[in-house]
Amino acid sequence: MLIRPPADFKDCDVTDHGLYLRRREFILGSAGVGAASLIGGSAAQAAALKYSPNRMAIDEDKTPLKDVTGYNNFYEFGTDKGDPALYAKMMKTRPWTVTVAGLCEKTGQYGIDDLIRRFPLEERIYRMRCVEAWSMVIPWVGFPLAKLIKALEPTSQAKYVAFQTLRDPRQMPGQRSDILDWPYQEALRLDEALNPLTLMAVGLYGQTLPNQNGAPIRLVTPWKYGFKGIKSIVRIQFTANRPKTSWNILAPREYGFYGNVNPDVDHPRWSQAKERRIGEFFRRKTLPFNGYGDQVAGLYRGLDARTLY
Repeated sequence: MLIRPPADFKDCDVTDHGLYLRRREFILGSAGVGAASLIGGSAAQAAALKYSPNRMAIDEDKTPLKDVTGYNNFYEFGTDKGDPALYAKMMKTRPWTVTVAGLCEKTGQYGIDDLIRRFPLEERIYRMRCVEAWSMVIPWVGFPLAKLIKALEPTSQAKYVAFQTLRDPRQMPGQRSDILDWPYQEALRLDEALNPLTLMAVGLYGQTLPNQNGAPIRLVTPWKYGFKGIKSIVRIQFTANRPKTSWNILAPREYGFYGNVNPDVDHPRWSQAKERRIGEFFRRKTLPFNGYGDQVAGLYRGLDARTLY
């Protein structure tokens, strides 16, 4: 991953032209959304925030937008890869609030636009590796989860951060099935959540996040398999004990709590040594931690890598 310091950037490098033109989609709030204030500051001050010059990118071709938005796992809308694009259109993402609970000082309900205004947005071009052995390269737009966590002031007892997806079978027809125990739940250790790579995404390819990709806000952890990237988040909770997570509940031998990309630990039903990059004919080798080992391997020092799947 290439991380360039601000001195290396020109204005056109920080934000591409399309993203610049669409910036108001992210910073303009919607009226009538009741939300608590995070650390203070008026809405006018928050709306004046500009994109941070920090940009993280990899030197690999980005997956075309049509594939990123048309080939998805989002079981709330169906189990076929094309179902989310077909059925997620009915989901309303405004008004939208995220409930914060548990072991932190700033519990309460936060409007999505309040969150977007509060934290400067960045573009992060990350690899995304699905547990099903396919992968993409996606240009996300969002803010580091660490900034939100620090604003919420977790207590010293907090060791984990749990996330929950919206549950609304009227808008999410896939929830009418019993394939999972709804709502979808995921979690990270607190130190994983605070890692600089961990992103709360609200857009991709310079556009507001499409419904099928987890609008209006989702988690992105590029060193983990895609099932860890919980979508359409409505609840964040700080806990002392390890929370339950949806796929681990359903099939603990196949979907571990950590979900770290490891080519040396196979899924019980297929190899994880190689992957199919969407748009490519030949399979490529899977990288440990999806190629982000320099940034995250230290989180797991002293632990058996086989237990981190």
